[in-house]
Amino acid sequence: MKPKDNAADIDLLPDDLVRQVADLARRAQRANGPVMNGLMALGGRAERWFAGLPAPARSAVDGMARGLLEKLYVGAGQARGSLPDLGDHGHRLAAAVSGAAGGSAGLASAVVELPATVMVMFGAMQKEAARAGFDPDAPEVRLACLDIFGSGRPGAEDDGINTVFFGARMTVNAATVQAVIGRVLPAFSAMLGKSLAGKAVPLIGAVAGAGINYAFTDYYQDVARVRFGLMRLAEDHGRERIHHAFRAEMARKMVV
Repeated sequence: MKPKDNAADIDLLPDDLVRQVADLARRAQRANGPVMNGLMALGGRAERWFAGLPAPARSAVDGMARGLLEKLYVGAGQARGSLPDLGDHGHRLAAAVSGAAGGSAGLASAVVELPATVMVMFGAMQKEAARAGFDPDAPEVRLACLDIFGSGRPGAEDDGINTVFFGARMTVNAATVQAVIGRVLPAFSAMLGKSLAGKAVPLIGAVAGAGINYAFTDYYQDVARVRFGLMRLAEDHGRERIHHAFRAEMARKMVV
């Protein structure tokens, strides 16, 4: 039987824990801000652009997406070490610079730039894992970072939080990694499609590329902060307790 989310659950927690859960719920809502809403509104345009590509090109994008996810998981240390610690905005700014370069010559440069950009995004997620006290190179943490690429938008139906990772000591093997990649692939491919569509026009694409990369990196970093923050609280205070409290707080904010 599915556990019942009750708004009273959060009131049973100590005050300091209530504040931590509320902060994470606010962060989840922040991720679904006007910039990300604007990007999602471009989804139809990106889908039409992608559908207009020749079938071999569409297959190539799908193949590139799967290959990138596999390389991100294996090369996680490169992602984390690719930038000096420039504070919370370091990865976002680096992604913006990469996006501007990628859009400067249209689609050709955008395709070349994408691997570096997603590596920066992955590194931003790992930074949030380390902030929460996890080893960013641990297999289960790298898998959780991959899973974040499959999150949609925060909200009533999808707040980017996969509760499979809540306080769980997962057995990570090749089959587990491929299962997560398979689940994440559609959303990740859609993100790549939006990114490529925005950068397809030279010069104009440079501006769009910077904004798109910044927005996506900002979103994934916010989701990662919520995800790993909740994982830490779940390990310290109990999975079901934190799960119910977070859902109750999100429901409360939706009503307000």
